Amino acid sequence: MTDSTGKVVYKRILLKLSGEALMGDAEFGIDPAVIDRTSVEIKQLVDAGIEVALVIGGGNIFRGVSLAASGMERTTGDYMGMLATLINALSMQDALERHGMEVRVLSALAVKEVSEPYIQRRAVRHLEKGRVVIFAAGTGNPFFTTDSAASLRGLEIGAQLVLKATKVDGVYSADPMKDKNAVRYSTLSYDEVLAKKLGVMDATAIALCRDQSMPVRVFNMNKPGALMRIMMGEDEGTLVQ
Repeated sequence: MTDSTGKVVYKRILLKLSGEALMGDAEFGIDPAVIDRTSVEIKQLVDAGIEVALVIGGGNIFRGVSLAASGMERTTGDYMGMLATLINALSMQDALERHGMEVRVLSALAVKEVSEPYIQRRAVRHLEKGRVVIFAAGTGNPFFTTDSAASLRGLEIGAQLVLKATKVDGVYSADPMKDKNAVRYSTLSYDEVLAKKLGVMDATAIALCRDQSMPVRVFNMNKPGALMRIMMGEDEGTLVQ
């Protein structure tokens, strides 16, 4: 989707950020410099008239799967992870508002003191009014990842593209940090991702996108301007379709 006129080619997108991405170089928690830089990139999209929704993971604070492996009941661990995503959502809301954007946090778990309940029509209305919408608490169900939440919410709000922000510039045949011969894929089919177990997103998320023909683009959020280049239709990262 390249536009030779220099105009954006997407009207509404869903951006998935991992909790780990918010850590920066720290071992846990939130790096203020990271969320500030991310906010600047998102503001460029909002200023261009693009409607932006976010799903943020919680792995920088808590990972239910890890504790479940150590003996914690999985459902309890997953609910704790959902609350971690709410902490990240509130942090991102604050950063975006400091850059002059209107933001609403919609949570799949009812925490009315700090967020609105997730209602699909309300989310769409916020987007239509130019507000950034942050979806917190995943799908609200244990055993589902925030990747699955990103695919689900992207479909529910009628996004044209789901963006998966990572620390590398796309999907590789192997870990590029460990294998110098790893090759970056420019495009992949959903079935190739599943068959090769490339780990773009979890299998449930990819299958959901495949069944509804929702394209997914994996890119490096730490690369300045990458997000806007994608909005302009440029070949950035890896496109799964």
